[in-house]
Amino acid sequence: MYLNATDFVGRAAFDRTARMDGFVASTAFDRPTLVIDSDLVAENFRALRAGLGNAAIHYAVKANPAPQIVALLAGLGCRFDAASRAEIELCLAQGAAPAHVSFGNTIKRERDIAFAHEAGLTLFAADAEEELEKIARNAPGADIYLRLIVEPTGADWPLTRKFGCARDRALPLLRYAAELGLTPRGLSFHVGSQTREAAMWAPTLDQIAAVWHAARAEGIALDLLNIGGGFPAAYGGALAHPTSYAADVLSLVTERFGAVPHLMAEPGRAMVADAGQIAAEVLLVSRKSDDDLHRWVYLDIGRFSGLAETEGEMIRYQIATARDGEETGPCILAGPSCDSVDVLYERRPVALPLSLRAGDRVVIRDCGAYTSSYASVGFNGFPPLDVVVI
Repeated sequence: MYLNATDFVGRAAFDRTARMDGFVASTAFDRPTLVIDSDLVAENFRALRAGLGNAAIHYAVKANPAPQIVALLAGLGCRFDAASRAEIELCLAQGAAPAHVSFGNTIKRERDIAFAHEAGLTLFAADAEEELEKIARNAPGADIYLRLIVEPTGADWPLTRKFGCARDRALPLLRYAAELGLTPRGLSFHVGSQTREAAMWAPTLDQIAAVWHAARAEGIALDLLNIGGGFPAAYGGALAHPTSYAADVLSLVTERFGAVPHLMAEPGRAMVADAGQIAAEVLLVSRKSDDDLHRWVYLDIGRFSGLAETEGEMIRYQIATARDGEETGPCILAGPSCDSVDVLYERRPVALPLSLRAGDRVVIRDCGAYTSSYASVGFNGFPPLDVVVI
C-alpha cells in the first residue's frame, strides 16, 4: 500500500536523513513500513546526472516502483528501464513519455512486446535469436540493444549468468537483427550490483569495447551504449560521492569508446537506497540454550516481507534502536515466518543492545531499494511492506 505523508513538512539541515528520522520517531506503525524521503531521491538523481554528463539516466523501476517516485523522476527529466508490462504502464501513468521508457528485460511475452510497441516504446533489449524474432514480429522496425555477458569484476553481487549472450555471438546476433528488419543500435551489460569503486568497471568496459569496435569495423553502425546499473549504495560503509563516482565511470567509458552518440545508464539502488528506512518491531528475544553464545532476535519483517537481499548476507543493513548506547552483544537476526530460511544474519552476527525486548522499535536504514518490490503479498499471513513517501 502506498501512502503520502503530506502532513509532515520541514527539513532539518544537519543530517540528510533527519526528515525520515523525525517522521519515523513521531509516527506509530502497526506493521512494517518503508519510509521514503522524496527529496533524497531527487538529490541522488541530480548527483548522478551531474557526473554522467549527457548520458540518459533510465531509472531501474524494479528498485522501488512507488508511483510517487516514478512521477517525481519523470518530472525531473529522468527516463526509465522497465522490465514488464506493469512497469511500463506505471511509468506512462506517472507522466513518462513512451520514447523515454526502454523495455530492458531480455525475457518478454510476445503480447507484452506488442503492447509496448503500440504504446509507443521504441527501444528493446535482447540476447538471443528467438527474442529478436519475437520483437520483429510484434514491434517491427524497433531499435534493439544486445545484452552481453561479462566476467565478474569484484562487485558484491555479480550478475553474469542469467542475462546476456557470449561476446562471440554478438556480431551474428546484430547481423540477424538487421536481417529481421530491426535496427541494431548498440550494446548493454551489467557490471554487477554494488560495484563499490569506479576502477572496477575498467575490465568490463574493456570486454564490451572489443565487441563495440569490432561491430563498427564490420559496418554495423552502433550508436548506443547502455552501461546498465552497478552504481552502489553505502549501507554504512565509505563510498565516493555519487557525482565523483559517476564522473570517474564516464571517464573510463570515454577512454575506450570515445564520444558515444547515445549513452545510457540504469541506476536503481543508488537512486533510492539511502532515501528509505524501515520501521519494524522486535517480536521476540531468546536463547536456544543456557550456554548459547548468541541471542536470537526476531523481527516482524523478514526475507519474505521485504528483506530478500539478505540472501547470503550479501546486503548488510544498518540497524538502529531506541536503546543504542547501551551495552551490546552479538545476536542472530531473523524474520517472523514459519520458514527455517527466514534468517537474515547468522554467519556474521549483529551487535544489538542486550536490553532489547519484544515490542521495541528498530529502524533499518538504507533500505529504499529492493525491499517493497521484493515483499511477498503475504507469505504466512504476514503483511507486505507499507510504503510512505514523504
